Amino acid sequence: MASSYDRIGINYADLRKPDPRIAAAIERALGSASTVLNVGAGTGSYEPAGRAVTAVEPSAEMIRHRDPSAAPAIRGRAEDLPFGDDSFDASMAVLTVHHWADKAKGLQEMRRVTRGPVVLLTFDPSFRGAWLTDYIPELVALDEAQMPGMDDYGNWLGPVEISAVPIPHDCSDGFLYAFWRRPEAYLDPRIRTGMSSFWAIDTVDEGLERLADDLETGAWARRYSHLRDLEECDLGYRLVIAR
Repeated sequence: MASSYDRIGINYADLRKPDPRIAAAIERALGSASTVLNVGAGTGSYEPAGRAVTAVEPSAEMIRHRDPSAAPAIRGRAEDLPFGDDSFDASMAVLTVHHWADKAKGLQEMRRVTRGPVVLLTFDPSFRGAWLTDYIPELVALDEAQMPGMDDYGNWLGPVEISAVPIPHDCSDGFLYAFWRRPEAYLDPRIRTGMSSFWAIDTVDEGLERLADDLETGAWARRYSHLRDLEECDLGYRLVIAR
């Protein structure tokens, strides 16, 4: 059961630390659920404390980097969950659906095994506003190719509630657009290893060179100075809840 995260997962636990403000939004969405299934669970980010969590993850490398105190993890895929109908009070999937081979089947499987809310943190591929795409426009095409559209979730899960998840300027979780007010971070190859998009795109060197030049000359600051005054920003991340 090979997974791209067998490569990406090497530094993942260090670079992708859950942000408490995002965690709080997920916790609220889970409601009063006592038993929670985390699908595409990775190293265990955002798994709620004080609840009985079961994790499913295809990558052996990611499972190996889970904290010993984390929930037990089963190696498996969303498209074939090894549980009976209505086995869990709630289920969750955090920034993972776009990696699934059959997104519709995976989400239908989550709905099948879940009595209550299905909670997803994902990205809206129609969103435009992340300055990083000015330097690496290939990110737009990648998101459009791999991210489900917002309408897809309703088609696959039934009625859903969708809300924006603003990203704080000091976000501790190093996902792709988390460093919107810390542009220098994108020049650090170690930080980029925690972002799956940089593993999927080969042609980033020219864009990163332009970013480095603009940071040195002050062109980035002049163009995006308004961001320095923001505490949080909508970067296209969305919380999807199917109750």
